[in-house]
Amino acid sequence: RLQKKWCLQACTDNVDFPSPCRSLAVGHQYSSLGTQPILCGSIPGLVPKQLRFCRNYVEIMPSVAEGVKIGIQECQHQFRGRRWNCTTVNDNLAIFGPVLDKATRESAFVHAIASAGVAFAVTRACAEGPATICGCDTPHKGPPGEGWKWGGCSEDVEFGSMVSREFADARENRPDARSAMNRHNNEAGRMSLNDNMFLKCKCHGLSGSCEVKTCWWSQPDFRVIGDYMKDKYDSASEMVVEKHKESRGWVETLRPKYNYFKPPTERDLVYYESSPNFCDPNPETGSFGTRDRICNLTSHGIDGCDLLCCGRGHNTRTEKRKEKCHCIFHWCCYVSCQECVRVYDVHTCK
Repeated sequence: RLQKKWCLQACTDNVDFPSPCRSLAVGHQYSSLGTQPILCGSIPGLVPKQLRFCRNYVEIMPSVAEGVKIGIQECQHQFRGRRWNCTTVNDNLAIFGPVLDKATRESAFVHAIASAGVAFAVTRACAEGPATICGCDTPHKGPPGEGWKWGGCSEDVEFGSMVSREFADARENRPDARSAMNRHNNEAGRMSLNDNMFLKCKCHGLSGSCEVKTCWWSQPDFRVIGDYMKDKYDSASEMVVEKHKESRGWVETLRPKYNYFKPPTERDLVYYESSPNFCDPNPETGSFGTRDRICNLTSHGIDGCDLLCCGRGHNTRTEKRKEKCHCIFHWCCYVSCQECVRVYDVHTCK
């Protein structure tokens, strides 16, 4: 493990780069990384530190790309019923457009879930065996329990988090508030994996008996991580920016805005700018508005027509859908179904 850590850090020494607002500016140009040979120099948007990392560890770059992809997909699932639904922009290095330019809750969530996605995908790929520079987590965490012993392949989430840290944090090396916020939220996303690891066990024995049980550490389904981080988004802490004079110059740090609230831990999300309301289209903020979005007529939450449509009202139309129905299981072994047409009411924001 120490040798792997040294190798990663040796090729990613810190250098000074322009200050980024879109520190995870990885877009659709990454979607084909897993299907073709990677030419690191042809990938737009990489800063020099990321470029060196890519060239030295090209075999895990498809996993890095896959991690960003599952992070974006999870973001879109978690925000599917909200005014901002994690919309992506085609053919743009800043895949979320100007939304991430501000230090809002949304930016905090995107950085956390994308960093967690990279760590998750790299960890999973190492455990499944295609990469030669990593593998299973051999030093097991603690002695075995009663009735089971260590076995299988424990996922090395420490190595996956290290890769995510070296790659996703490569841009966050400036002494300003935004870099401090991004570093904090990136790490909170990675820590969510450690917090949700669980023991997965398998029984061995004749006729399905459990004479011997072997267990290993496993990551949960990424949906668990998404749900966990969505709770962190809802309870994110608002911060204020403070400036300090140090030997290297002015340094910006963050402190909680409200002293009567519990201060955020390293596992919480932080932000220091208010979010736009996302009700109306606004190219400057990246808001697409909520017009024509489907809303839930019976919900009193943010996905309901009252809140999602921002008080503008909604339209209703009927929609016919073909669905399988009256399904019968036949021995052995297939299912036959009829096709039914059902009529639904669809409500969309005005």
